[in-house]
Amino acid sequence: MTLPSSEPRRHPLLDESPLPYGLPDFAAIDEAELEPAIRTAIDDHAAEVAAIVANPEPPTVANTVIALERSGQALHRVLSVFYGLLGPDATPARLDVDRVVSPLLAAHGSAVMTDPDLYARVAAVHSALEAGELEVDDETGRLIRRHHRDLLRAGAALDDSGRARLTAIDTRLAELTTAFGENLLASTAELAVPVTDAAELAGLPASTLSTLAATAAEAGRDGWLIPLGLPTVQPISAWLDHEGLRRRVMEASLRRGATPDHDNAPIVLEIVRLRAERARLLGLGCHAEHVLAVETAGSPDAARGLLLDVVDAAVTNARNEAKDLLGGDDRELHPADWAWESEQLRADRFQVDDARVRPYFELERVLRDAVMYSASELYGLRFAERTDLRGFLPDVRVIEVFDDERSETDAGIGLLLLDYYARPTKRGGAWMSSFRDQSRLLDSRPVVVNVMNLARPAAGEPTLLTMDEVTTMFHEFGHALHGLLSDVQYPVFSGTSVPRDFVEFPSQVNEMWARRPELLAHYARHVDSGETIGEDLVARMREAERFGEGQATVEYLAAALLDLAWHSLSPEEAAAVTDVDEFEADVLAEAGLDVPGVEPRYRSRYFQHIFAGGYSAAYYSYFWAEVLDADATEWFSERGGLQRSSGEAMRREVLSRGGAIDFLDAYRALRGADPSPSALLRRRGLDSSVVGGREVAAAGRS
Repeated sequence: MTLPSSEPRRHPLLDESPLPYGLPDFAAIDEAELEPAIRTAIDDHAAEVAAIVANPEPPTVANTVIALERSGQALHRVLSVFYGLLGPDATPARLDVDRVVSPLLAAHGSAVMTDPDLYARVAAVHSALEAGELEVDDETGRLIRRHHRDLLRAGAALDDSGRARLTAIDTRLAELTTAFGENLLASTAELAVPVTDAAELAGLPASTLSTLAATAAEAGRDGWLIPLGLPTVQPISAWLDHEGLRRRVMEASLRRGATPDHDNAPIVLEIVRLRAERARLLGLGCHAEHVLAVETAGSPDAARGLLLDVVDAAVTNARNEAKDLLGGDDRELHPADWAWESEQLRADRFQVDDARVRPYFELERVLRDAVMYSASELYGLRFAERTDLRGFLPDVRVIEVFDDERSETDAGIGLLLLDYYARPTKRGGAWMSSFRDQSRLLDSRPVVVNVMNLARPAAGEPTLLTMDEVTTMFHEFGHALHGLLSDVQYPVFSGTSVPRDFVEFPSQVNEMWARRPELLAHYARHVDSGETIGEDLVARMREAERFGEGQATVEYLAAALLDLAWHSLSPEEAAAVTDVDEFEADVLAEAGLDVPGVEPRYRSRYFQHIFAGGYSAAYYSYFWAEVLDADATEWFSERGGLQRSSGEAMRREVLSRGGAIDFLDAYRALRGADPSPSALLRRRGLDSSVVGGREVAAAGRS
C-alpha cells in the first residue's frame, strides 16, 4: 500500500509498524539500513535518558522511573528485528553488523546504567518508596525496586575509574561473546560429516537419507552430508549402524569451536577472567554470585547443592545402564555408541525405536491436535493462520491467537510466528524469542516466535518427529504461552522477563501434555493408516524413556557443574587457568562425573548457552525449574489433567504475571505448598530405578 504523500514516511525499523500487532514489515526492511538504524536508535535513547537526568523538577515516579521505562522504544524495536533475524538466519552481512554493533550496544548500555546522575534520581524515588512516602500499586513498587537494583548491579554507585573499567569490560565481553558464536557457527558448518558410501548409512530411515542427500546437494557436495546440532551427542548417532561413521560424527561434534581458524579456547579463558574481574569490581567474589543474587536459587551454593545431591544416584544408574547395554561385557562403552546401543535395546527389549514411533508424530497433526489443542483446552485460546501476513522468511508461518472467552471484541491477543526447519545459517537448538512484548503502558500486544531445527523432508514427504522433537515443540510453545498470555503494565516485567531458573518452569511443565494418555489418543495417529497409537506402544515408550535417565542426568549435570565451576572462579583463580581441557577434566573428576561413555551435554568450546547466550552461571536453571515442573505436573494430574480450572490457575498465578511477582510466592499460590524435589526424583528414577530388572537404590549426598 502506498501511503498518502501528506503522511510522513515510516522508517521500517525505527518507527512503529503499521501492520497488525506491530508485526515488523519484513518486506520493507533494507539490510543496509540495519547498522545505521541501530546507531540512530542508540543516539535517540541516549538523548531520552539525558532529558530525564536534566529534568529540573524533583525526581518522581512519573518523571524518572516510568520515563526511564518508556525510553528506548525505537532501540528495542530495531534490536528485536535485528536479533530476531540473526538467530534463525545469520547471513554473513548480518554477522558483520553484529560484530560492529555489539560493542557499541555494550558501551551504550553501560553508559546508561552507570550514569551517576540517573542513579541519584532513581535512588531518590526508591528512598521515598522504602520510607513509606509513596502511594503506588504493587507492580509500580516492584518497578521502582527493579530499576534501583539494576542500576546498582550495573555499577552506577562506583567511582569514575570503576565505572570506566566496567564499561571497558562490558564492551570487550560483547566482542568476545559475538566472536564465540561466530566461531561456533562457522566450525559447525565446516565439520558437517560428508558420506559418499551408502553402506555407511545403514540403519537410517529413507526420509532421513533424502534429507541428508538434499543437504549435500545444497552445499554443492556429492553423496550425503550430516549436519551437526548443538549437543555433544548427535541424535543421528542412535540410528547409524556403521561404527566408524558414528565415531566420525562424535569426533566432529567434539571438535566444534576447536578448529584452527575457529578456536574458542582463548575466548573462553578471556570471558571467564573478565566476568570474574567484573564481579570483583561490584564487590562480589565471583560472577556466579552476581548472577545468582537475583535468581530464585539465591546463591551458587544453593544451585550447586541441588545438582550435587543427585550426582551419586545419577552415576549409579548410568553405570548400571552401561552394563545392561553391554550385556555383561567388561569393555567400556564408547561415547559414540551409547545412543546406538540404547536404540538397539529399546528396539529389542521394549520393541520401541524411532522408526516405529515417528510415523505417529507428523508435524502438522502434532501442532494442530496436540500443541495448540492442549492450549485451547487449558486456556481457552483459538489459533488462526494469517496467510496475508509475511514472516521473516517464506517458510515462516504467522498465527493469530484469540481469547474468545475473555475478549469483548474480535481482536486477538497476539501473533505467533513458527520457524521449524533447519538451515545452514540458523544457530543450533530451539528457542522462543519476540519481536514485540505485551505492555499496558505502551498499549502493546505480543508477537512471539518459536524456532526449531527440524530436518526438512524431501519434496512431497511428511515431516515426521521423534518423541524428543515433539517434547521440544511443547517446551517452546510453553515459552510462547508465557509471552502471549502476559498481562502486565510495564514492559520490563513482560512475559518471559523472569529469572533464568524460573523462566523454564512454564515451558517444562507444558511438556507434560506431550505424553498424557488422553492427549496421545487425540493426536498420535499413524501418518499412513490414521491408526491411533496403541496403549501398549505408549507403555513401552514410557518404559524405554525411563531406562536412559541415568545417562541423560549425568550428561546434564556435567554441563551444569562446568558452568558453575567456570563462573565461581575469583579473578586470581581465573587467571591461573590456562588449559580449557584440563580444567574440564578436573571439574568432572572432582564431582564424580567422569563416567566412561558419557560426555557432558556441552563442552566449553561449544557451550553456547553460557559463552554466547544468557545462561552464564545459570545452566543449572533447567534442573531447578524441573523441580517446580515435576511437582506441578503431579498437581495437574491430581486435578484431572487437561482441565480448564487448572489452566486458569496457572494463567492467573504465573503466566499472566510475568516478572511482576514474587516467584516462589506465585508457585505456592498455584500449588498450595512449597515445591518438593521428591517428584523430580520419582520422574527421573533417582529415588529408586529399575535398571535391567534390578532395583537400584538412590544414594543421596548431604
